[in-house]
Order: sequence, then structure tokens, then C-alpha cells
Amino acid sequence: MSTTTLPPGQRTRPVSAPPPKVSDRARGERRLGWLLAGPAFAVMLLVTAYPIAQAVYDSLFDFRLTDPDNRSFTGLSNYWVILTDPLWWRSIGVTVFITVVTVAVELVIGFALALVMVKALSAIRPVVRAAILIPYAVITVVSAFAWQFAFDLTSGFVNSWFSWVPGIGADTDWFGGTWTSLFVICIAEIWKTTPFISLLLLAGLAQVPEVLQEAAQVDGATWWQRMWKVTIPNMKAAIMVALLFRTLDAFRIFDTIFVMTGGANGTETVSFLAYRQTIARLEIGLGSAVSVLLFLVVVLIAVVFIKGFKVDLAQTRGDS
Repeated sequence: MSTTTLPPGQRTRPVSAPPPKVSDRARGERRLGWLLAGPAFAVMLLVTAYPIAQAVYDSLFDFRLTDPDNRSFTGLSNYWVILTDPLWWRSIGVTVFITVVTVAVELVIGFALALVMVKALSAIRPVVRAAILIPYAVITVVSAFAWQFAFDLTSGFVNSWFSWVPGIGADTDWFGGTWTSLFVICIAEIWKTTPFISLLLLAGLAQVPEVLQEAAQVDGATWWQRMWKVTIPNMKAAIMVALLFRTLDAFRIFDTIFVMTGGANGTETVSFLAYRQTIARLEIGLGSAVSVLLFLVVVLIAVVFIKGFKVDLAQTRGDS
């Protein structure tokens, strides 16, 4: 930081350094990115703008689908009803619990699988990648039904296979309590979506310069030191993308809950609450308000992730 000399009797004042200039490469890639993603972004905006606007509009009315002519404007009262209802906060708690547990476990396992795919022999590497990605190709509803069948009290095989584990017996009802139900739901989600995170982290591992790994190894760094000081810092952008995408997806969980428990035993998430208010009870106003609040929470999560990680993709590529 430099200073400027003022006339006698006046203090010198600091002059801030000029902001760093964006390189021509970064500017060109940004323009190319908008050209490539712009049409798709415009189409998605047109497709989603109307439903969002309609949901916001309906949330301001007391409106039941069984009595469409009896619509009355209530302003923000629907939001007040939801935010003061313990059911909303219980659904938020369940959703946050499922999101935190599944995303954390998936990040660890996905990173391990990405390392396996990188280190696998070239001859079997395609087979390993295909085997790891198979669960992600399974439809979520099919996956939920399969896991429900496995843990079912009468037709499942988990109780018989793991009867040697303390607390598990032939009469263990996994869907009879809140925590056991959430455990099965988390297991199903982890199995289904871990390959997605591993695929994103695999792309991040490919971006780590090999010369840095070799230099650290020459300097005597251990495997753990190279992992924490070289690999992970250079994968920050890939980790942020994986966590952001998966967190937003996990927070909107619906299919697995619908198939396995139907929201019973305290497993109702925010998405399922919106479904129950809108479809089951035909309360369009309240259901729309829940959907709008869910949308705002998802946007808030995205902002927190982007601001919290502070990833500069240009600097990650080495641009100045």
C-alpha cells in the first residue's frame, strides 16, 4: 500500500492498490461460458419462472382445491401459520439431519472411491468405474423399494443376515421407530448418490498437478501430508461443487420418504410436508407457502456454500 504526500501540515493518506486485472483468457472463457450456457439458462428460466411465480401468488391466498371459487386474500398469514407451527420446525430438523448425515458420509466414501478409480490399473479402470456408478443409474423409487424390501420385518433379509449384531434380531422392526427409519433412509440415500459425488471428485483429482505431488514426495512429505497440503487444497473447487449439488438435492428429498415411510414415525421432510398440504389435504395456499419457503432455504444454502468456500475458478486454473 503506497502513500501520497500532501501539503505541509496535513497527514499522508494511504492509497489502495488498484484491483487485480482480469486476464484476457479468463474474460474470454467467461464470455464463452455465457454463450454455451445462456440458451439452456434462458429455457430453464422460462420453464421455472411461471411455476415459481404461481406458487408465490397462491401462497398469499386461503385457497382449497375442493372449493376453488371461495378464494380470499390473506397476505402473509399462510407463512405465519407455517413458521409458528411446530410441525414445520420438526420437518426442518428431519431434513437437516438427513442432509448432514448423508452428505458427510457420501463425501468420505465418494473421495475414497475416487482415489480407487484413479489408482486402478488401466486394464480394469473402465470396469471399476462402471461398477461404482451402477447405483447412481438406478431410479430412486426402485432403489427405495429395494431397500424397503431388504429391511422389511416379514420379507426382508437384513434381520437374518445381521442377527449376530447386538440389537438386531428376527423381530427388529426397522420402520417402527423414528431413528431406525431415518437410519434406513440414510443408508438408501448414501448407496444411491455416493457415485455422483465420487464422479465429481474424480474430475477434481484429475486437475491436481502431478508435479506438485512429486515435489512434495521428494521433500519427504508423507501420504497424509500430501493429501492435506497438496491434493485437497487443489480440489477445493470440485469439493465445493460436489457438496453444493448434493446438499441441495438431499435437502429436497422426497421419493425415498414417500416409498419407505410415507412420512410416518417422525420422518416427514419439508418436501413431503409441501406434498401433504398440497396434494393430500388440497390446501393450495399453505402448500404453496411451504414450497416457497423450501425454495428460499435452498437459495440460502447455495449462497452460504458459494460465499463460504470463496472459490475463484480463475485462480484455481492459475490465471492472474
